[in-house]
Amino acid sequence: MEHEVTKVQKLLGPDGTVTEPGWARTPVWDYNRENIKAPWFRKKEWDYYLFNTDEFAIAFTISDLGYIGLLSVSYLDLVKGTEHTESELVLFPGGKKFGLGASVKDGNAHCETKRLKMSFEMTDTGRRIRCVFRDFDKDNHADFEADLLIKEPDMEAVYIATPWKEKKTAFYYNCKMNCLTAEGTVKYGDIKKTVTHETCAGVLDWGRGVWTYDNTWFWGTGSGRLKGELFGFNLGYGFSDRSSASENGIYFKGKIHKLEEVTFNIPEDPSGKRLYTEDWTVDSKDGRFKSVFKPIIDRSACMDFKVIISDQHQVFGKLSGTFVTDEGETLEFKDFICALEVVRNKY
Repeated sequence: MEHEVTKVQKLLGPDGTVTEPGWARTPVWDYNRENIKAPWFRKKEWDYYLFNTDEFAIAFTISDLGYIGLLSVSYLDLVKGTEHTESELVLFPGGKKFGLGASVKDGNAHCETKRLKMSFEMTDTGRRIRCVFRDFDKDNHADFEADLLIKEPDMEAVYIATPWKEKKTAFYYNCKMNCLTAEGTVKYGDIKKTVTHETCAGVLDWGRGVWTYDNTWFWGTGSGRLKGELFGFNLGYGFSDRSSASENGIYFKGKIHKLEEVTFNIPEDPSGKRLYTEDWTVDSKDGRFKSVFKPIIDRSACMDFKVIISDQHQVFGKLSGTFVTDEGETLEFKDFICALEVVRNKY
């Protein structure tokens, strides 16, 4: 069942539950923080940007998890199959430290530590990401810098608001704004890259909510071009109550072509251990999306602080397959750069 919400309304009712669970093409829900029925340390808010060219990918995170802030930057060489990620932790941001907005249209956020200064800004011409990460690669004494101007396409996005079955005042409110394009510069040590709106595309993952303690999710994202048109996809499942809607959709020709549930078929060894760097398949239940994923690199990380645990596998690679538009046209894509991930968090 895919319930599309079209009425503009408050996200949360007076009892702290989602007023109308489902998915939407536009920001119909008003994120009214005042109705959240949870202690400050259970609130989760983040802005995450991921961009790629054919040769490299970059990611920027400003997240406020209530009792801890996670600030992160990644650089991935998709030709050599190497990556470097650095994170800074800030204790007890409490929803007040980074200026994360209540709307996806409020793209302003900022953070600063001894090593990292990063800002997401709204300007007259679009969004802007600026980042300076000193001693980003300590082994090689390499800094990281980026200054990117982001253009939003005239395109629908996937919005979703869903509760948890076991805790009705827990909720997941999210926007995946794919097919953003970027121009500007990226420097990593001696590596200097210039990107343009024609060569660099990506996604804003904008999330707000109250989560239960232990969750595993599967997420896939890709943005680029197909037949001269902006093309992308968002695939996700594994947490919250998705009985009202999934967040699965294809971005093409300015609109969302909605999909039902999807499955990441990840190969395993005889003991059941996932083999993330071998070929996967990704298919939708309705048969409209069929693909094979060939990994390039597994950006894996595990942080275990006993009470707080994050085990991540974000795998970058190339996806080839077909999808069927809402109009019934079957289109083929080949070697499309994307990222598929499996993450388990206890926080």
